[in-house]
Amino acid sequence: MPDDQQPYLSVWARPQRPRREQPPLSREQIVSAALDLLDAEGVDALSMRKLGTRLNAGATSMYTHVANKDELLELVVDAVYGEVEVPAAADPDGWRAAITRFAHGMRAALLRHPWIVSVQGETGVAYLGPNVLRQNEAILAVFEQGGFTLEAADQALNTVMAYVIGVSTSEAAWLTTLARSGRSEQDWTASLWPAAEQAVQDYPRLRKLYAARRDQNARATRDDEFGTGLECVLDGLAARFAPAEGA
Repeated sequence: MPDDQQPYLSVWARPQRPRREQPPLSREQIVSAALDLLDAEGVDALSMRKLGTRLNAGATSMYTHVANKDELLELVVDAVYGEVEVPAAADPDGWRAAITRFAHGMRAALLRHPWIVSVQGETGVAYLGPNVLRQNEAILAVFEQGGFTLEAADQALNTVMAYVIGVSTSEAAWLTTLARSGRSEQDWTASLWPAAEQAVQDYPRLRKLYAARRDQNARATRDDEFGTGLECVLDGLAARFAPAEGA
C-alpha cells in the first residue's frame, strides 16, 4: 500500500509532505470545500467522491492529504474550532468575562455549523488539532490567571466545554429540524403551542412554565437560557476552585 494510504490513527498522525512535494491541491482547499458542502447539505451528503467532483480533483490529489472521510472530518471540525476567538489570559475584566465571551463564541460557531454536533464523538483524536490545542492552552491560561491550579483549570475547561457542547447539541438538532421545514423558529413554535399546552394540562408546574413562555421570542429565550446556565456553571467553578477574593 502506498505511504499516502497507510491507515493512520488520526489525520494528525499523518506525516506531512515537504513543501516542494506538495500537490497542486492543498489541504486548505479540501477543508474549505468540505466545510461548504457540509453547511449546504449536511453530514450525510459528504463523501470523498462528491468532494472530489466539487473540487474537480482526482483521488490521488485528495488522498495525499486525507485517506478517508474520518480524517477529513477531523480537519473540518478543527477548522470550525478555529473560527472561535481565543481568550486572552490577562483579560482586564477577569477570568469569568473571558470564559463567558469564549463560551458564547463557541456556541455561535457550533450553531453556524449544526452538523458538527453529530460528528464530534466520531472524529478520532480531534483534540490534537492545532486549533483545538491552541484554544485549550489559552483557556487553561485564563483559569490559571484567575487563581486556579493547572489541574483545576483542566477540570474547569472540561466542564465549560461539556456545558457548551451539550446545550448546543440540542439547539443544533432543533435548528436542523427548522431548516428542513422551511419555517421560521417563531412560526414553528407558535404552531406547536396548542398541542404543547394540551399535553401539559395534567402537570401543573409545566403548565405554568408553558403559559409564561407563550408569547416570548423563541430565539431570545434560547439565548437567555444559555447565558443563565453558563453563569451557574461559572458560579460552581468559582466556588470550588477559585481563591476567595483578598486571599
